[in-house]
Amino acid sequence: MLPALLDEFSLNDPWAYLGVFLGVSLLMLWRLEAMLDHGLEGTALGTLVMPYCSGLGNLIFVGIMVARDGAPREVMTNCLVNNVTNLTLLLGGPALLWGLQVMPGGHAAAGGKGRKAAGSAKAGAAGTEGRLNRLSLLLTLAAVLFFTGAVWALGRDGRLDRNDGCLLIGLFLFWQSFQVYDVLKHNLRQRVSFGFMFYVDMLVVLACAWLMYETIDWLVTWLSAQKGGFVNGDNLGWLTGWLMVLPNAVLAVYWGWKRRADIVYTSQIGDGHICIPLCLGVYALFKPLPVTGFFETGLLILFGSVAVHGTLLLLTGGLPRWAGAGLVLAYGWFLWAGLAA
Repeated sequence: MLPALLDEFSLNDPWAYLGVFLGVSLLMLWRLEAMLDHGLEGTALGTLVMPYCSGLGNLIFVGIMVARDGAPREVMTNCLVNNVTNLTLLLGGPALLWGLQVMPGGHAAAGGKGRKAAGSAKAGAAGTEGRLNRLSLLLTLAAVLFFTGAVWALGRDGRLDRNDGCLLIGLFLFWQSFQVYDVLKHNLRQRVSFGFMFYVDMLVVLACAWLMYETIDWLVTWLSAQKGGFVNGDNLGWLTGWLMVLPNAVLAVYWGWKRRADIVYTSQIGDGHICIPLCLGVYALFKPLPVTGFFETGLLILFGSVAVHGTLLLLTGGLPRWAGAGLVLAYGWFLWAGLAA
């Protein structure tokens, strides 16, 4: 449907499809923000809903590669580029620009006993919310560490096979069931229910999913047919990996600008769960996934990034600007090591 429509307006080219892809992603962003008023609090939105939207492109890419008997190496590269970019560039960049402070800092200046008491109460409530958000983020980071470690352990024999894929998918589903329970428990305690518009927004997201499938399918076909230069089928994993993180970049910049560090964190970290372990597990169900040397490099950076984020969340309550600069540099090293291999 979409290719015929674009062809009718003589827009059947990569830039048009890239524009549609980004437009659909922005539409998702708009409706996701509305969900904050329809029964989801910030960390749940970032952990449970956004990953399926921002990571949907990766799942679609895996489905296309399975259907076309695509190269396993490109799937592995796509997933590693996605996760490393999320944990380094897309968290380090907003931190460098605005700082990512999950724990609120400072207290309002006193201006009379009444105002001082009210300010103290408000600061106390914000501090409690910040501590809860930090605990949620630390748990999500622990899941990243666990999933990455599981993939590393299962890949020690040189590949991920069907049994490994079943285990990885099972781990992901268990984690998601825990997240669903946590959201329902929170809503029950706060006496919050999902309103009618929540389900309308979900239908909009599903419609966007179909458009994303058609754009990604066309772009993968176009890239696979290219010869010469860097933009060609030999670099399909890198190119599609960068394409899939574009929605994540929009989310990171937007929520960073709005000073919602909790959503910036959980949207990027939660999106990583879609690739590792879900995407790798789904592909391994249909075709063995060889483990390469680049795989070890990517996992090493992921382990190091998780350690940095977890330590700084505990010590400073967020990601300082200097740490953001370090993560951006780490991403530069990842590009050099991967593209030079």
